Amino acid sequence: MDYSKRVSDVYRSSETIVFDDSSRFIIMSDCHRGDGGWADSFSKNQNVYFYALKHYYNKRFTYIELGDGDELWEYKKMQDIVQEHSDVFWMMRKFYKKNRLWMIYGNHDIVKRNPSFGMKNLSRYISVREKGYVPLFENLKMHEGLVLKHMKTNDEIFLIHGHQVDFLNSSIWMIARFLVRYFWRPLENFGVNNVTRTAKNYSKKNAVAKKLSKWAERENKAIIAGHNHKPSFPDNGDVLYFNDGSCVHPRCITGIEISDGEIMLVKWSVKSGMSGQLQIGRDILAGPRKISEIFK
Repeated sequence: MDYSKRVSDVYRSSETIVFDDSSRFIIMSDCHRGDGGWADSFSKNQNVYFYALKHYYNKRFTYIELGDGDELWEYKKMQDIVQEHSDVFWMMRKFYKKNRLWMIYGNHDIVKRNPSFGMKNLSRYISVREKGYVPLFENLKMHEGLVLKHMKTNDEIFLIHGHQVDFLNSSIWMIARFLVRYFWRPLENFGVNNVTRTAKNYSKKNAVAKKLSKWAERENKAIIAGHNHKPSFPDNGDVLYFNDGSCVHPRCITGIEISDGEIMLVKWSVKSGMSGQLQIGRDILAGPRKISEIFK
């Protein structure tokens, strides 16, 4: 398969979001929200994630979810995921109602690309408080890619999950899903590492990053991806390949902020205060760099 052509096809078909130096985006991916069971990797970071989303909502950021937001390989029922993490979806709906929510699908939630799936599973959910169905993301459009285009300079930042360069997770994703759901998931309960998952295989992580970097270099564009759970932020002069990491790191969640004309890689985690109390805090891992300067 010509992976470069596949990425280019997604780029050409992507919707464009025009922004300027006053725009604010938080880009996160690979939450892998589950049903709260033993295999739900998101559960341990749910409170940190909710706190971060609340911060970004209050600061008037637009939330862009860069794929694999929900774990729909290990779990079949989207409604179970929504019910378990209803507080998170409540916060995401607040973004949606303000037209500040964009969602890209990845390999683990690729079924979202089907509009009928969204109508059935994402347009509403059962609220215990309201004792019935309430709206969620009615008429939500799912994307395979998005392009951020600067209003003045026309510089572009291409957003994509990144599984498109991974044969197992793109071309034969249904086979991969079957193996994860019925073979690897039970084995992981006994501590066996799933080597087919890109996020748990260092050679596959690096291969994905290398292929996406080659595309960015050839096309002379900046690209932000997820998929391999490996945060990346280029130094001056490097190929403009960024990766937002994931929300299932052992002790933190990571994301990429674009705000006030700058881009940076950040993490949110639980910290111990001076008197021993626990609190959630934000750290800058890389950057900030001026958007206007990264393309020079």
